[in-house]
Amino acid sequence: MPQYNPPLRDMQFILHEVLKVTDELKVLPRHADIDADTINAVLEEGGKFAVEVTFPLNISGDEEGCTLDRTTHEVTPPKGFKQAYAQFVEGGWAALSCDPEYGGQGLPFVVNQCFYEMLNSANQAWTMYPGLSHGAYEALHAHGTDAQKKLYLPKLVSGEWTGTMCLTEPHCGTDLGMLRTKAEPQADGTFKLTGNKIFISAGEHDMTSNILHLVLARLPDAPQGSKGISLFIVPKFNVNEDGSIGMRNGIYCGGLEHKMGIHGNATAQIVLESAVGTMVGAPNKGLAAMFVMMNAARLGVGNQSLGLTEVAYQNALAYARDRIQMRSLSGVKAKDKPADPIIVHPDVRKMLLTAKAYAEGGRALAIYCTLLLDKELYHPDEKVRKDSGEIVALLTPIVKAFLTDNGHIATNACMQVFGGHGYVKEWGMEQLVRDNRINMIYEGTNTIQSLDLLGRKILGNNGATLKKFGKLIGALIAEEGVNEKMAEFINPLAYLADQMTKFTTELGFKGFQNPDEVGAAAVDYLRVAGHLVFGYFWARMAQTALREIAAGNADLFYLGKVQTARFYFAKLFPETATLMRTARSGSRALMDTDAALA
Repeated sequence: MPQYNPPLRDMQFILHEVLKVTDELKVLPRHADIDADTINAVLEEGGKFAVEVTFPLNISGDEEGCTLDRTTHEVTPPKGFKQAYAQFVEGGWAALSCDPEYGGQGLPFVVNQCFYEMLNSANQAWTMYPGLSHGAYEALHAHGTDAQKKLYLPKLVSGEWTGTMCLTEPHCGTDLGMLRTKAEPQADGTFKLTGNKIFISAGEHDMTSNILHLVLARLPDAPQGSKGISLFIVPKFNVNEDGSIGMRNGIYCGGLEHKMGIHGNATAQIVLESAVGTMVGAPNKGLAAMFVMMNAARLGVGNQSLGLTEVAYQNALAYARDRIQMRSLSGVKAKDKPADPIIVHPDVRKMLLTAKAYAEGGRALAIYCTLLLDKELYHPDEKVRKDSGEIVALLTPIVKAFLTDNGHIATNACMQVFGGHGYVKEWGMEQLVRDNRINMIYEGTNTIQSLDLLGRKILGNNGATLKKFGKLIGALIAEEGVNEKMAEFINPLAYLADQMTKFTTELGFKGFQNPDEVGAAAVDYLRVAGHLVFGYFWARMAQTALREIAAGNADLFYLGKVQTARFYFAKLFPETATLMRTARSGSRALMDTDAALA
């Protein structure tokens, strides 16, 4: 039945051989003492936790789901979830990369990134409970008052309490400017919130003694639209000044969504009836504070699909090696068997290699982004901090949308490897497809991410940040441009990098004349940008592997890396040509269609 082995070797390759993270971290005073042995030891133990504690609950949690008691409004997660969370807290995993001032272990974000990838592979639904809490921690750490931090952060850091983000309402999703939840000021400086929120992941459960909801709402005199939104902490149980739990607050679960996937996570309809809250940040400036959590969540959702892509690949590979069907087109391969293992068939290999290439490329990008976050926060050079922040902002919609789209492609391909068995529950593959499907939707649909990338992150500053990333590509091309062994990787990357400037300028000019042109091209554009970024990291991985091979290293890991890079550039990267053509086709074929859609 399903299996999972933490990809520690590949993580170590990216961390230590490609990105050389310890060299980067030594420049940061906060992480100057971190070494490779420490990182590897933490991730090895984290992998054991994922495999031994949460992975065995994945299928059973999907089958059982969450249960709502409509009398008490309490939600019970699937069997074993609460006990697994207690082990998570006991092991100190919640505090891994949190601020030591509030009880955290202070490890770099790159370590937390790899740990959460393994948790997502093992059990995405369970992982969302602590995952949302980490986002709430980051928002409060960045925008909370000293009193709020002192009161709430130690509980989030320890994992004793969990957190949520309450944005969406029944009538508005991404368009938060339309939200209606009200916050009435009280004489004691608190606020009473009334309204309804939906699709609140981990919104109610009995795994912890309290839940801190970060809620967007409007003050009575707030201006219309997104400029009139404030952010509030609304705990399930009110918290006394000494940190002890007080009376039950007026916020509760009114229903659970019946979903296609992630059944083990409580996706709650949240009702607020004069719920007591305290403001985070300035009045009507709530989106700025919430965006800390939202951006963390977008990176986290990309990481969810990365985890599912990896576990889907591992199981499809194992099945393809074992399952026998037909003979190889080029002659019998398994003479002692009545048929050959399906891994000998070209299209089966294409499906497997697609998942492998998207998993390993996504891992490199995700680790790189969290390294940028470490540098943005803690690098002593202000320019490095600024540049790191700009590049991670550019890459965030790509991580969210490209990795989740790839996860959809990969999990479906891996289910296809199983043939009819992939369609039945006992093999676990159809659950991975279902669980991944939400990742393309929530935290801003992938279309929204595409509009953010092209409209705001690129055209919004005339491509300045894209040019900064382009300099990294240019440096790699200059370094390896005359190396014949790198030609099959460098040449297509260099061609696309050259085309990207013209492509972007053309779309920007058309969008200036008609904004619908940006909307029509954005999704295709993001996918082209995603391949440009993946191409850069795959070329770097091939570069590192080829150097090891040239030095006499006979470890087949490096040959496998080169072969996967070759597959990626030969079979996946070329879709950029089609995408640029469809992006350039304009908006008319979409918008001049009233008769077609009548």
